Amino acid sequence: MKTSSWPGIVLALSAAVLWGTTGTSQHFAGARLSSYWIGGLRLAIAAVFFALLVGATERGRAARPRVPGLWRRQLLAGTAIAAYNLAFFAGVRLAGVAVGTTIAIGSGPLFAGALQALVTRRPPVALWWLGTGLAIGGGAAIALGNGGVASADLTGLALCLSAGFSYAVYTLTAKSLATHASPARASLWVFGTAAVIALPAAWLIAPSGGVDLLATGGRGWLVVAWLGVMATGVAYLLFSSALRFISAATGVALALGEPLTAFALAVLVLGEPLRASGLAGIALILAGLALVVRAER
Repeated sequence: MKTSSWPGIVLALSAAVLWGTTGTSQHFAGARLSSYWIGGLRLAIAAVFFALLVGATERGRAARPRVPGLWRRQLLAGTAIAAYNLAFFAGVRLAGVAVGTTIAIGSGPLFAGALQALVTRRPPVALWWLGTGLAIGGGAAIALGNGGVASADLTGLALCLSAGFSYAVYTLTAKSLATHASPARASLWVFGTAAVIALPAAWLIAPSGGVDLLATGGRGWLVVAWLGVMATGVAYLLFSSALRFISAATGVALALGEPLTAFALAVLVLGEPLRASGLAGIALILAGLALVVRAER
C-alpha cells in the first residue's frame, strides 16, 4: 500500500479548503470591484508572498543548476495560472458562486486526466475516473439544487470551462517544475510570471478597476489581501508541495474539495438554503474523494 502518498493527499485537501473560500470572499468585495482586478491583484500579492518566503528560507543556499528550457515550462505554468484566475473570477461572477465553482473545478480533473494520458502515456486508473465522476456529480447536484444552471450566463459557463482547462495545464506543468526547485521557489517563478500577465490584462479590460478598489475602502483591500496571501499564496504552496507525493491528475481531483467548502460557506455565511440535493451532493463528493484517495494509494 502506497503510504508515501498520504502527505500529498492531506496537503492537497488543505489547499482545496482554502480555495473554497474564494467565491464567498469575492462576494464581500462588492459588485463594483472588477473580477479581473481581483484576480490580477491576488496573483501579485501571492508573488510578493513567495518572494519573501524564498528570501527568508533559502538565503545562503547554493542555487540549483538551471535546466535547459526550464523557462518555457515556467512561462507555460505562469500563463496558465493567469488565464485561470482571470477566467475563474469573471466566470464565477457571471455564472454564480455555486455553479461557477462547480464547473471550473469539476471540469479540471477531466481535462487533467485526459492531458496526463496524452502527455505522459499514463492515464489514471479506472477507480480514479469513477471517484472523479462521483465527485463531479456531487458538485453538479449542489449547483442544480440551487437552480443554478437554468439561470447561469453562457459566457460565464464558457469562462469557467476555460478556467478548468487552464488549471489542468498549470498542474501538469507545476508537477514537472517541482522536481527542479523548492515549492516556494517554483511558485515564485509561476506567480511572478502570472502577475506580469494578469495585471496589464486587468488594466486593459477594466481600466477603472484601480479607482474602484480605492472606493471600496478597507473591506476591498482585506478581501484582496486574504485572497492573495491565504487563498493563493499558502494554498498553492501546499498544493505545490503535494505534487511531490501524488500525481497531477490526483491533485486536481482532490481539489474537488473546493466546491464542498464553497457550498458550506454559502450556507453558513451567505445564508443560502440547505436542500436535500445539497446533502446528496456532499455525500457524492466525499465518496468520490475517498475513491480518488484509494486509487492514488
